[in-house]
Amino acid sequence: MDLKEAIKKRSSIRSFLDKKPDEKIIHEIIEYAHLAPSAGNMQARDFIIIDDDNTKRKLSLASLNQEFVYEAPYDIVVCANLDRISSYGHRGKDLYSIQGSAAVVEHILLLAVEYGLGTCWVGAFNEKKVSEILDLPSQVRPIAIIPIGYPRKESKSTSRIDTKKLIHYNKW
Repeated sequence: MDLKEAIKKRSSIRSFLDKKPDEKIIHEIIEYAHLAPSAGNMQARDFIIIDDDNTKRKLSLASLNQEFVYEAPYDIVVCANLDRISSYGHRGKDLYSIQGSAAVVEHILLLAVEYGLGTCWVGAFNEKKVSEILDLPSQVRPIAIIPIGYPRKESKSTSRIDTKKLIHYNKW
């Protein structure tokens, strides 16, 4: 599958089959996602793979009761590692770590399409609760939860604003 096709096929999946993808696929997705750019090549991100039902249930509750976080066979939590970006000061911790993590998330979403898997980028969660559930050290911040598995059904593409309305040249 070429990149343009993966981009067009990618959609948010919120219902998963009770069929677990091979863990090797999850690891391979993360390997390629880790090739995403990062400020100064500091690679200030870490990944937590969750397949434990109890932990997924807790994450689901911390994610504003989004049941599909529990339903997915795996959840991947992408975390910003603030120690690894600390040489950039506040801008590194407040911006670069988020940007690098977001690039990784997008890579995961697109790679999953290639494997026939569905994902959803979950950013609506209680950060403090997720940190406690995952026993994150203070210098690690959860940025996104990505439920991943085989989609229960094909999703339909959503409409987009015409790019002509979004593009500006030289200034607003």
